[in-house]
Amino acid sequence: MGKSKDEINYAVADRDLKYYIFDWDDNILHMPTHIHLERRNDQGEWVPHSVSTSVFSVIRADQENYRPPKGDWEAAFCDFRDIAGNVENVLLRDTKTAINRVVNGGEKAGPSFEKFRTTLVEGRIFAIVTARGHGPASIRQAVEYFIETVLTPEEKQIMLRNLRGYLACFDPDHETDNDDEVMTYYLNHNRYHGVMSPHFRAMMGQAPSSSPNTEAGKQFAIKDFVEHVIKITRANGIENPISVGFSDDDEGNVGAVESYVREALSQEFPGIKFVVYYTSDPDMPAGRKVVVRGQLSLDL
Repeated sequence: MGKSKDEINYAVADRDLKYYIFDWDDNILHMPTHIHLERRNDQGEWVPHSVSTSVFSVIRADQENYRPPKGDWEAAFCDFRDIAGNVENVLLRDTKTAINRVVNGGEKAGPSFEKFRTTLVEGRIFAIVTARGHGPASIRQAVEYFIETVLTPEEKQIMLRNLRGYLACFDPDHETDNDDEVMTYYLNHNRYHGVMSPHFRAMMGQAPSSSPNTEAGKQFAIKDFVEHVIKITRANGIENPISVGFSDDDEGNVGAVESYVREALSQEFPGIKFVVYYTSDPDMPAGRKVVVRGQLSLDL
């Protein structure tokens, strides 16, 4: 038995084409995961010192006072990786902790938490681009937990109504009766990039022994997402202007992305509007917006 017209939002076909790229840590959620470093004390000795991702973004260039344990960055970021043989998804574990703290009022949500929530409810295509080393499956599980736990039953129904609208308008032969199948179809169309993961580095053509670069990885991931949404929209015969917003709390990443968009992407894709948000400016809780081409409000 097919869904009634009330359960399918056909109006989504007339929506603007806004797509979003989100960093995860300290942008959507303040995660409890720590980076394990060594710090030089007053006696000049190196002692164990674990820090949050927000602190690391400030001190990471201070090589005089901070270093990875015995020079091993893999050891420093062991909780940010999918470890072979470890059946536990560490990202999912820490995401559950972070979300539960938000839901219980013990922790503020990240600056892009609500925008990500709205993106899901509206059924818009998005990418998670994080400096973590988790594979796509691990990141997707964290997103699924966010949907399950954060969205209200009413929001989930609106989300499914919107997703059925997209299917009815752009892929009418696809099954729309089963909620799980509709959700799976949507989640399959998003991107989940942990730029330090072996999977992602293989996508970039990097050798496992090469030195990873977070900023270069995020640039590659952004271009991948832009090409992805262009392919989807054009395959459906949609020629409307496309807007892509990127939000990140790390000033170094934001600066690198802004330069990359200005110098490369805006030249290669002149018809796309790009907006970059730096979401960790204490003087601007809503985020510092940099419009690189065109005008797009992400309402962060």
